[in-house]
Amino acid sequence: MTFEDLKLIPSILKALDDENYSSPTSIQAKAIPLVLDGKDVLGTAQTGTGKTAAFAIPIIQHLANEGHPSEKRKVSSLIVTPTRELAIQIGESITAYAKYTSIGNTVIFGGVKQGTQTNALQKGVDILVATPGRLLDLMDQGFISLADVKYFVLDEADRMLDMGFIHDIKKLLARLPKERQSLFFSATMPKSIVTLSSEILNRPEKVSVNTVSSTAETIQQHLYTTNKSSKMDLLLHILKNAEIEQVLLFSRTKHGANRIVRKLQKEKIGAAAIHGDRSQNQRQKALKDFKEGNVRVLVATDIAARGIDIDKLRYVINYDIPNEPETYVHRIGRCGRAGEEGVSISMTDAEENSYIKDIEKLIKQKIQIVDDNPFPQTDKPMTAAEKKEFEKEKNRKRQEFFANRNKNKQNFKRRR
Repeated sequence: MTFEDLKLIPSILKALDDENYSSPTSIQAKAIPLVLDGKDVLGTAQTGTGKTAAFAIPIIQHLANEGHPSEKRKVSSLIVTPTRELAIQIGESITAYAKYTSIGNTVIFGGVKQGTQTNALQKGVDILVATPGRLLDLMDQGFISLADVKYFVLDEADRMLDMGFIHDIKKLLARLPKERQSLFFSATMPKSIVTLSSEILNRPEKVSVNTVSSTAETIQQHLYTTNKSSKMDLLLHILKNAEIEQVLLFSRTKHGANRIVRKLQKEKIGAAAIHGDRSQNQRQKALKDFKEGNVRVLVATDIAARGIDIDKLRYVINYDIPNEPETYVHRIGRCGRAGEEGVSISMTDAEENSYIKDIEKLIKQKIQIVDDNPFPQTDKPMTAAEKKEFEKEKNRKRQEFFANRNKNKQNFKRRR
């Protein structure tokens, strides 16, 4: 199948040719005709399957065919997505696909001053890509009206709920026109997502490709079993391989990501962190430096990494094993995209071994254990009683920390 077979207009076909898009992916081939036909769509698809084009291209075509009234442009299409990085990426894709049309788009997100964004909105925009918090904020300030929205997209819905945006989404739904075409995409379909989709969609057509339980056959998966205290030494050993010129490394926490970056930089290895505590400018600079090869290792947390799309990325390292097996599939899906080969390397300590078993159960395959390992696992996992005592002590220290912090705040106020 070709894009011509999907009955796309010449201006879009020309833009796709500029992007070297030769044939549609599975989700594009299934979803584009449905959206062009005016159907609501419920899509199950991971990031990296080409779903941005699956909803953006037909929306651009709808708007291009409708033409523009003489007055200032109004928001005709709203695309809501959970993270800044993903919003920016979607905006860049729309700009590319709409290059030979008169359709304009803008992207709004928090973490930066709003002036540039509100200036763009006041000039008029056809397609608005937004994260929920900044969208509601600018709506409350009177910069955005959803009264003219004809096409609504909720992207990465499962991550949206994981990040606590459910109440924001419901506020948006209450302010959207009842008569609209809605598209809903999620990597997984738990009960909460199905319930939310029923509030958004009207007799939707279902499209499902590359479900979250599957990993691409083009990705080699390797596993090192080691001790928690040896992970950094093992990482430095792995990075001695000169073939690993660029690697996306996952850390469970923001503090862990910062710590890894500091230790890598101490060893003269170019590294940068991308997570929720970094400013938007810092995150964009880290991503830009990584894409341009100025940084060898980009250390990311899961939420910040959703939406990172790097052409030809070959290596992903799981420094920490995720406790949700679906997250593992999302992570390693960052490499080996669009048929390219990828390599996933995971490092598990004794306490994470059970997570590996859950992952293998989900993906229905064993992850290959690396025998050439100078830092093999010798620690034993904690017993149930030891784990309970450990959690108890951790909670005690946490409560003590917050109590001291509040006490220090009160003392500071008194001194002022």
